[in-house]
Amino acid sequence: MNERRLRIGELAELTGTTPRTIRYYEEIGLLPASEERAQGKRRLYADSDVERLQELIRLRDLLNLSLDELSQLVAAEAARAEIRREFAETEDADTRRELLDQALDHIATQLKLVRGRKKELERLERELTARQRRVRSRLREIDTEDAAA
Repeated sequence: MNERRLRIGELAELTGTTPRTIRYYEEIGLLPASEERAQGKRRLYADSDVERLQELIRLRDLLNLSLDELSQLVAAEAARAEIRREFAETEDADTRRELLDQALDHIATQLKLVRGRKKELERLERELTARQRRVRSRLREIDTEDAAA
């Protein structure tokens, strides 16, 4: 079965981004360059590229990551995928233990990024909650003044 192939404009439209962003993501290694692109030919993308780009955009937007942080997150995930492959191919306990230790290091990198954003969101939530309390307090003061008048 042939997988559909998309031009860069179609990929951009499907993912809500721009061809320029896609090219840039390829340049910095976040998105693999199109495999079927011969010199001077159009870039062609597969469904797997759509999924990868959608995930990159979701992580970038959800976590408000810089491109460097997004690269770190993606590199850790790629390393974990390779570790899973190697783990499945070996029965040696020492090798498996070493691979699992490596996986833990990559997960720690990912958690550090996610927890950093979580702390920022929690700080923002506290600030907004405090503002909400102040506004409600002022409303009560106004209501009390109106009732006394």
